[in-house]
Amino acid sequence: MKYKKFVDKYVVRLERGEEVINSLTNLCKENEIKLGRVTGIGATNKVTIGLFNTESKEYHSKDLTGDMEITNLSGNITSMDEEVYLHLHITVCDKNNKAYGGHLNSAVISATCEMIIDVIDGNVGRRHDEEIGLNLFKFNEDSIESIH
Repeated sequence: MKYKKFVDKYVVRLERGEEVINSLTNLCKENEIKLGRVTGIGATNKVTIGLFNTESKEYHSKDLTGDMEITNLSGNITSMDEEVYLHLHITVCDKNNKAYGGHLNSAVISATCEMIIDVIDGNVGRRHDEEIGLNLFKFNEDSIESIH
């Protein structure tokens, strides 16, 4: 992985063979990034995507292999239990331009991956919501604004 920082943004390039989640988590830890937005494009030949079933409250994963373009990689960086928490989605397309998308569990880069991380000055945590079954944003209640 190579990257360059510009004030509150990181321009990142992942190399062939690097895994997206591990690489991005390490970058966030090393640079103490607690909150941000991630966007990216690139190429992968091995990706695992998930779909959350709201009734069973379980993720169902699908492994895809072969040459695929990453047409969109997007998500956010937060924290949970003092650890980096990435919530990323991905859309990839195969040689027939058939698109697949979902929650990103893993992606190995086959050529390159170009990402931009917009760092936000602050910290938003996560908490597990039993009713929904997901780890949701956890705000400091004193600083929340809401519309009713």
